[in-house]
Amino acid sequence: MGKGQELYKKAKMLIPGGTQLLSKRPEMYLPDYWPSYYSKAKGCEIWDLDGNHYFDMTNMSVGAGILGYADDDVDNAVKHVINNGSISSLNAPEEVELAEVLLSLHPWARMVRYARGGGDGMSVAVRIARAYSQKDVVLFCGYHGWHDWYLSANLGEDSALDGHLLPGLNPSGVPRGLKGTSLTFQYNDVAGFKEILKKHENRIGAVVMEPVRNDAPTKDFIHAVRSETSSRNIPLVVDEVSAGWRLNVGGAHMIYNLEPDIAVFAKGISNGYPMAAIIGKEKVMQTAQETFISSTYWTDRIGPAAAIATINKMKKLNLPEYLISCGRKIQEGWKKCAENAGLQIHTGGIYPLSHFSFEHEKPLVLKTLFTQEMLKKGFLATTAYYSSYAHKDEIIENYLNACMDVFKFIAKAVTDKSEEKMLQGPVCHAGFKRLN
Repeated sequence: MGKGQELYKKAKMLIPGGTQLLSKRPEMYLPDYWPSYYSKAKGCEIWDLDGNHYFDMTNMSVGAGILGYADDDVDNAVKHVINNGSISSLNAPEEVELAEVLLSLHPWARMVRYARGGGDGMSVAVRIARAYSQKDVVLFCGYHGWHDWYLSANLGEDSALDGHLLPGLNPSGVPRGLKGTSLTFQYNDVAGFKEILKKHENRIGAVVMEPVRNDAPTKDFIHAVRSETSSRNIPLVVDEVSAGWRLNVGGAHMIYNLEPDIAVFAKGISNGYPMAAIIGKEKVMQTAQETFISSTYWTDRIGPAAAIATINKMKKLNLPEYLISCGRKIQEGWKKCAENAGLQIHTGGIYPLSHFSFEHEKPLVLKTLFTQEMLKKGFLATTAYYSSYAHKDEIIENYLNACMDVFKFIAKAVTDKSEEKMLQGPVCHAGFKRLN
């Protein structure tokens, strides 16, 4: 074990759950052997506490490193505002500048509020929507964060959220009185959406959805969601925290001609600096003045400055086209590697948010084995890949060459029925699990 794993052992004694983000727990990748902590990150390169060098071909800090780590243009913009004071008793003018940038990209929207994280931003959006509708029940599909309004869906049925990205989320600590206030529907299921809407329509305060994640929405689904919510004056909230900026400079909802009432952005909007934006139609957003939404560090100027610089650079680079191209190369490469090795895999996701899964009776064993062997070759890798501008052709080529070797190694292990024997440690976790 290296310094990172030793530090993580200490962290689990001091920090409940070991880390601040489930998706960064070493148990999600390679228990006992994942490097865990970094000393430096630049582009898509990471150095751990022992000085080992890796190329990050996982999710680039869960989607935050859209331009690459420590991007010079974004960092310089942040350094400038730090040198002039990151916060004061007066407001940062960058708040107004960023609002103008966002509203120019989204003509349907007229007003903006800010937070500093995706989960916070979604909670602000749900609060505003409920305040506008004066109703409590939220219908949603997709993953939307850790807050009470979302986890309360598991109060009535503990597996209600399992089909919405992360299985096994425990609503412990969420007030039982919230039972029945958040209900799920399935993406692209028009009949199911209409059925639950009809069943609860006099109580529905908001409909919340990701515009896209694994599969593109059908025209019928988009039309049904928008027409049904519009006819009932139910605010429609789109969660662009993951998909935003990757398919176009703006939100994925724009590609599908979906005009929501509120859209929420975070992660890629500011390339590694805490920032979230909630944009919406004036009649809905004005309701924010009738409910208390306020936080000191939502007024710092670092987040807005980083977002402005990031958006400007995305425009200049036509970044989404590059991200899509990278993801296409990766998905096609995975398929070729699997075919040559004689492995069965399933690939999916929009190109900038790609993933694959092993078609095997013990897929988590093979997933862990893949991560283990790719780490030996100098790659942080799992069965998910998020595109970044830092992923240049040579890096992608070297990554896919490594994948080819590892897929062949795994195929031989499958043939020999030695998959589990080849693991150096425990099998990775698939979702939320309490740590001892």
